[in-house]
Amino acid sequence: MKVFMIGGTGLLGSEAARELIARGHEVISVALPPLPEGAVLPQQMKIVYGNYLEMTDVEIENYMVDCEGFVFAAGVDERVEGPAPIYDFYKKYNIDPIRRLLTIAKRVGVKHVAVCGSYFAHFAKVRPELELTKYHPYIRSRIDQENAAMSFADDTFDVAVLELPYIFGTQPGRKPVWMFMAEQIVNSKKNILYPKGGSAMVTVKQVGQAIAGAIELNKGGNCYPIGYYNKTWIELIGVASQALGYQDKKVTTIPDFLYKLGGAQLMKEQKKKNIQGGLHMVKFSALQCSNLFIDKSEGAEKLGVKPDDIDSAIADSMKLCKAIMEKKVNSISMRGE
Repeated sequence: MKVFMIGGTGLLGSEAARELIARGHEVISVALPPLPEGAVLPQQMKIVYGNYLEMTDVEIENYMVDCEGFVFAAGVDERVEGPAPIYDFYKKYNIDPIRRLLTIAKRVGVKHVAVCGSYFAHFAKVRPELELTKYHPYIRSRIDQENAAMSFADDTFDVAVLELPYIFGTQPGRKPVWMFMAEQIVNSKKNILYPKGGSAMVTVKQVGQAIAGAIELNKGGNCYPIGYYNKTWIELIGVASQALGYQDKKVTTIPDFLYKLGGAQLMKEQKKKNIQGGLHMVKFSALQCSNLFIDKSEGAEKLGVKPDDIDSAIADSMKLCKAIMEKKVNSISMRGE
């Protein structure tokens, strides 16, 4: 089938395009320039460089005509800070585009939609006692994004939201989101301080498989918690430290209250700057200091995701971070489309 994508030059979008094309589909994408230095995109993908937010409905409709599939591999994540209320920023990039683009897609005859979301939405639903949407604007925005997407699903319009966890893998020329972890490991004088807990994770290749699987296999409206491997923070940092050449550094687990103190200090600094983050960093300890694990049977296997080498993907991410820190390669930041 022919698939239209927002964000085809990004880490996730380019891998999804590669997977879709390998399966015999045609992909056309609108994406923001510039293309990262050294990035290799599927030659068969047609790319239109531009900002879809600045395009008219008619322009977008013309790209979607004759497409059976649509992938939204854009938006912004919890790292964004800005003037309060920060929710308005997430609404602009994560929610309003879904309402607009799915309205157009449904009107022109698209049948299958895949939206890249966040696994925080999954935990907001399975752990209601934490009231995550009350305290965290970003998590609220991801739940609202899912609700917006699901409102379009029916017997003739399949919509899948992929609740994505930690993702490892690289795109040459694009700075990994894991720079903070690499810097913490490198700059730690002795032990690496981290809270207890852990996370579900996947490789970028597996995300591409999940997106393609959602386009091909999903029926109706469904939110899929995507996870394939589960690691504690100690296990993750062990693999990362090895890749960075700091395998002798040990992880010291800090108590929850120390993590909360760090979060309170961060929020104090944000307040001084008149900005707000997407997460309430004191309340976030309830997630960060727990095991955010997802079994692969809950979503990944349903979409045909296959095993991959997660340790190698973590190592690749860390090695690129190190090369960027040492100014051996040029890079641009991860960002929403």
